[in-house]
Amino acid sequence: MADESEIREQMVDAFEEADYPISSPMDLVPALPNGPGTKFESGDFSMTAMELNTKTSGGDFPYDDAESFVDDIIEDLKEQGEL
Repeated sequence: MADESEIREQMVDAFEEADYPISSPMDLVPALPNGPGTKFESGDFSMTAMELNTKTSGGDFPYDDAESFVDDIIEDLKEQGEL
C-alpha cells in the first residue's frame, strides 16, 4: 500500500524548484531531477512524471506553488484509484 504523505513529499521536493507561476506541465520538466523519467514511489505505487501527465488530468493551470499543484495531482490519483 502506498503512503500518500510519502508520495506528496517526493512530489513537492521534485516540483518545488520550478519557476513559479507555471502554466503547463512542460514548465515543470527543467526542475525535475531526472526529467520526465523522475519516479515517485511508495509501497506498490510507482509512477514517473511522464506517467503522471498521461494518467491524470494534469492539473488546473496556472499554479503559483508546488503544494497547490501536488494537492491537485494527489486528489486526481485518488479519484483514479491509483492511490
